[in-house]
Amino acid sequence: MDIVTITLNPALDLTTRLEVMHPGEVNLVSEANLRAAGKGINVAMVLKDLGRDVGLTGWLGEGNQQSFVSLFEERALADHFVRVAGDTRINVKISEQSGRVTDLNLPGLAVQEGDVSALEAALERLAPHTDWFVLAGSLPKGVSPDYCGHLIHLLKAKGKQVIFDCSGAALSEGIKAAPTLVKPNLEELSQWAGRPVKTLSEQAECARALQASGIPNVVISNGADGLIWFAPDATWQAIPPRMEVVSTVGAGDSLVAGLVHGMSLDWTPEQTLRLATAVSALAVSQVAVGFNDINVLKPLLEQVRVQRLDDLAPTQPQPHLMANSGDAQ
Repeated sequence: MDIVTITLNPALDLTTRLEVMHPGEVNLVSEANLRAAGKGINVAMVLKDLGRDVGLTGWLGEGNQQSFVSLFEERALADHFVRVAGDTRINVKISEQSGRVTDLNLPGLAVQEGDVSALEAALERLAPHTDWFVLAGSLPKGVSPDYCGHLIHLLKAKGKQVIFDCSGAALSEGIKAAPTLVKPNLEELSQWAGRPVKTLSEQAECARALQASGIPNVVISNGADGLIWFAPDATWQAIPPRMEVVSTVGAGDSLVAGLVHGMSLDWTPEQTLRLATAVSALAVSQVAVGFNDINVLKPLLEQVRVQRLDDLAPTQPQPHLMANSGDAQ
């Protein structure tokens, strides 16, 4: 397998679309889609569309697993999920014409000690077959935030590269384990910093603090304004084309898929950013995650603007960070 994604708290996503939501009233939905999802699963689907051989693991409820099983079979995704007693949660996402998304997230699975051991045994089996892992999404009941850090340490000890995309307390705990790359948006970065983070200089300050803690690559998502990649030796900005926003669901996961795709193939930062930004831009123009024909990316790739931000480059070389940014040995 090229890449393995880890989804600790998957969901059945009921995504709905309407012009404007009026709380407290009956709202007529113009479009709806129920599908097996979860951040790592979304990442895996996009990677598969990019032609990669992808495996998936995490915890999955036995009671309503059929939608997930059908998806994995249909998309030829290698299923290594650990089955857990109970039902996987259902999430409702309400997408408005303006691009605003309201989430109603139901409680997830109650994970037991034996389930934790089973997941780590699955990772032991998968580790010899891939160098790149993506750990993404929230945590189910019974799992403390520091478990993200534990998994990152476990994988790094095996020489693996870990792309990490979580939020809240899980993000803060996982950061302590120094993954290969983190991808917070401005809200998540502000939560981690304990203060509002808006300007480029504020983002740079946070990124350098994260790098000083041992994280080689920090990618900060600025939504429609694109993203900034604080790499060990340079800073890059990618600005997407303006898109008609249908839904932002899956846009961040598509971005992560593009990043790990390029990094695992040893692409240049410009190549990687161009693809990741194009895939994310495509995601906001539709309700579904992924694409049936890779050719739909071509016009978007040409419209993405990528530039170096030398004013925000590191003030001095950071060899200890650069040493962590290559392929696993």
